[in-house]
Amino acid sequence: MRSLFYCFFATFKKNMEEYKQSFGIKSWAEEDRPREKLLDKGRQVLTEAELIAILIGSGSKNETAVELSKRILQSVGNNLNELGKLSVQDLNKFKGIGDAKAISIIAALELGRRRKPDTVKREKIITSKDAFEIMKPSMMDLPHEEFWLLMLNRANLVTKKELISRGGVSGTVVDTKIIFKAAIENYASSIIICHNHPSGNLKPSEADLKITKNIKDAGKIMEIPLLDHLIITENGFFSFADEGLF
Repeated sequence: MRSLFYCFFATFKKNMEEYKQSFGIKSWAEEDRPREKLLDKGRQVLTEAELIAILIGSGSKNETAVELSKRILQSVGNNLNELGKLSVQDLNKFKGIGDAKAISIIAALELGRRRKPDTVKREKIITSKDAFEIMKPSMMDLPHEEFWLLMLNRANLVTKKELISRGGVSGTVVDTKIIFKAAIENYASSIIICHNHPSGNLKPSEADLKITKNIKDAGKIMEIPLLDHLIITENGFFSFADEGLF
């Protein structure tokens, strides 16, 4: 009797495990599967978890790709900007996410970050906000400091933007000679400089004030005036020109 009970229990347990394994995305109604849902109804109807599930393709033994994606999103408060800051090592901590899946997520978010919004079509600088909108796609979500140069012609049209230096969390080294070498090579009539503060602090440091003065003074000699210096964070920007710090 006891052996019969154990045999029945073992069979029941095996059937339950098989049921759990088969209860993945492929067992869902076709209209609920992310890929089929996208083809049938369009990308706009998919949730963020479903979009990520398409990227990673599969979940783990006990978790569907959508469930895994939801868990990853919940870990960053369902904030895609925060998700974009995670490294391969951070994503590897989730069971079911290896290097290949982590790289797919990071690459997709990076493409989204680089994509220029349709609403920002003009490349002419009239106000400090114009410069901010041009640089925002390149500088948001960065965990380190970067220093960029905007080069303008006489009509204040941006002819080129160039990364001058990349540093650590609290600063980056800026060489005035490199800035004006790039400006001269690209026949810039004027320039705007930009750097980010990963901390979110918009207040300029003493180093920020000093480098601004040095570049402004050099611009007068080179006849390539510095029009503005922007400090950019996720929450906004600080304009030296708007604040009268020139």
